[in-house]
Amino acid sequence: MSTDAIPVIPPPQVREKVAMTTPGMPMVGVGVVLALGGLGAIVTAFVGLAGEIAMANWLIVTVFVVGALAIIAAGLSFAGLTMVNPNEARVLQFLGRYTGTLRLDGLRWVNPFTTRKRVSTRIRNHETAVMKVNDAEGNPIEIAAVVVWQVEDTARAVFEVDDFIEFVGIQTETAVRHIATSYPYDEHSDINRLSLRENAEEITQKLSAEVGARVEAAGVRIIESRITHLAYAPEIAMAMLRRQQAGAVVAARARIVEGAVGMVQLALDELAAHDVVELDEERKAAMVSNLLVVLCSDHDAQPVVNTGSLYT
Repeated sequence: MSTDAIPVIPPPQVREKVAMTTPGMPMVGVGVVLALGGLGAIVTAFVGLAGEIAMANWLIVTVFVVGALAIIAAGLSFAGLTMVNPNEARVLQFLGRYTGTLRLDGLRWVNPFTTRKRVSTRIRNHETAVMKVNDAEGNPIEIAAVVVWQVEDTARAVFEVDDFIEFVGIQTETAVRHIATSYPYDEHSDINRLSLRENAEEITQKLSAEVGARVEAAGVRIIESRITHLAYAPEIAMAMLRRQQAGAVVAARARIVEGAVGMVQLALDELAAHDVVELDEERKAAMVSNLLVVLCSDHDAQPVVNTGSLYT
């Protein structure tokens, strides 16, 4: 794979790190206690203000302020609670600064003033549309592929690219087009090079490597890639089919001739070894000609009774 086909990606400005969190259930209890205590303090302050309880004015104000602060603290306790599902992450950001990624599933408590962006870390599929491109020999072909991928670095996926899902889709199609134009559909020459149809395993490995290099900037890991559709374009499909059929006929004829020559040689050797008949060079040539006609013919040979000899 040529490195010229892969764009030079600048080094990442941010990498994933673990966020500082607290178990969520204890914070739920703290929030409930603060809410009940604050509500009780405010009710007490109103009762004292109504004169039903003898309380100094400064004490009423103090109780009310403490109750209000307790309710605010309870609200902050509940606001920091975050539910994380399995195979999911939350990217935390405070005042524009990345503070970490939360991957532990369950109920967790984080800084309530942080923004929490949900990022799925599940394994995903991306299947390209059927694209019409020219292969290495200039023949128009249709090709499509499917790529299995997963977010590996959530910070890079969120902050290094605008939309990592769209980024993966575009870079996958670009890599498929480049692979299709770098190799011929079929190898018809004597040059030992890869072709899209005959070397599917090697081509898919190169496709995975190129897609992985292109989407590395988004913190994405390529698990597997496969070509799902590969065919000549309709306008040349019939011509290429005739070309393939002609190649198959030539290969079959070559195999038939190779086998026929071996059978003729075996027949002559057996006749000579058992002294069945002694043939001069001219009769040998006639016998070889007849045997080759019989063995290489597309139709069954018709027996002919020869009542004369070769020289009459």
